[in-house]
Amino acid sequence: MIEVSEKTIDIEAVLRSKMGDKVRYVPSFLKRWLKKIIHQDEVNEFLWKNKEKTGVEWLWATVRYLDMNLEVEGTENLPSPDDGKLYTFVSNHPLGGIDGVALGAIIGKHYDGKFRYLVNDLLMNLPGLAPLCIPINKTGHQARNFPAMVNAGFNSGNHILMFPAGLCSRKIKGEIADLEWKKAFISKSVEHQRDVVPIHFSGQNSNKFYRIANICKMLGIKFNIAMLFLVDEMYKNRHKSFKITIGKPISWETFNKQKSPMKWANLVRNRVYQADLLTTTAPLG
Repeated sequence: MIEVSEKTIDIEAVLRSKMGDKVRYVPSFLKRWLKKIIHQDEVNEFLWKNKEKTGVEWLWATVRYLDMNLEVEGTENLPSPDDGKLYTFVSNHPLGGIDGVALGAIIGKHYDGKFRYLVNDLLMNLPGLAPLCIPINKTGHQARNFPAMVNAGFNSGNHILMFPAGLCSRKIKGEIADLEWKKAFISKSVEHQRDVVPIHFSGQNSNKFYRIANICKMLGIKFNIAMLFLVDEMYKNRHKSFKITIGKPISWETFNKQKSPMKWANLVRNRVYQADLLTTTAPLG
């Protein structure tokens, strides 16, 4: 567990952990820019003031800090905590950070903290969040352990909250939406007989963010440079209102072999974007 200090987030330490001795080649001006874009001082001040909080309590402290107004529809669709079953909660990922915080706060409160995120391992640098996370880094040295970490999540006695796109939403032809959803949540939900609860989260990042993401794609840059701007986007989204729509659970038995797991995954993705998500019980497809 990372201990909270007055400098919990240290961009130089993070770079060192990722790059080793090669970090000495990173120019000082670039380090200063990174500290600014991730709001290192502001984030550390928040973490220090909330150092006694962890888990769901920390999530709600973050919601208050960001002054998020959450309008939640469909709380009646959240399965009872007392039904003895475990669920997979899946959502679109428009913001890449605070949407996860907000959903975790809501789901965590409903299930008394009995849930886990499958998230990028960089988020393990947030001590208040770390106890709720099973870290995944598909592009780094943990890539070979990705299946094992997914299994660890689904084998636990916790509900799972996932963003199956893996990345936050992009703007394509003027529309802000997730990229293709990955199939892991389908395969594992069937294997562990977990019904799937679809969720839609409103909101968007700045046009600057989408331009950077699209330019990187156009240039064929594999590193997710846009991810570096997500903290800055989080601060731009302070004091805003967001609508969360929770759909009715989809039985794991729906996902039969008539379609591939990938096809089922993107049918659930399409369901998330339906206007009648709140009430629909129509078959997928």
